[in-house]
Amino acid sequence: MQVLFISGDNMYRLKTSADFDSAHFLAGYEGKCANIHGHRWKIEAEFAGCELVSSGTERDMLIDFGDIKSAVRALADSFDHALIYEEGSLRAETVSALNAENFRLIPVSFRPTAERFAEYFYGQLRAKGLPVVRTAVYETPENCAVYEETP
Repeated sequence: MQVLFISGDNMYRLKTSADFDSAHFLAGYEGKCANIHGHRWKIEAEFAGCELVSSGTERDMLIDFGDIKSAVRALADSFDHALIYEEGSLRAETVSALNAENFRLIPVSFRPTAERFAEYFYGQLRAKGLPVVRTAVYETPENCAVYEETP
């Protein structure tokens, strides 16, 4: 697969999204979000480039939608139906008890806010060599955080 990155003034943009359901809480927060609660999260990712593939099965495409859809879907699936928590924010005995009950726990190295998830998902897609330029993470249908790197 040939991946082209942005250069120049004209560009093509592709966008895809995937949803997942999970719970989280914000340790040290003063308000309702300090309690465990759930969301239907939505990851929206935008990809861009200036040139289309010139030959082969991907001719006249920026990138195959199947490739970006599967990458974003895999990220969503990796967090689906879990309790996402910041490492060190739960007592070891709490984690142990939840594991003993076979609950799916996902510790992350950051506070699990929409802003930090937007940055995390951007980095994961970039690490796969995809020409991601922007990610948005929705906690609700009306509220999202956007991450994009400045040139």
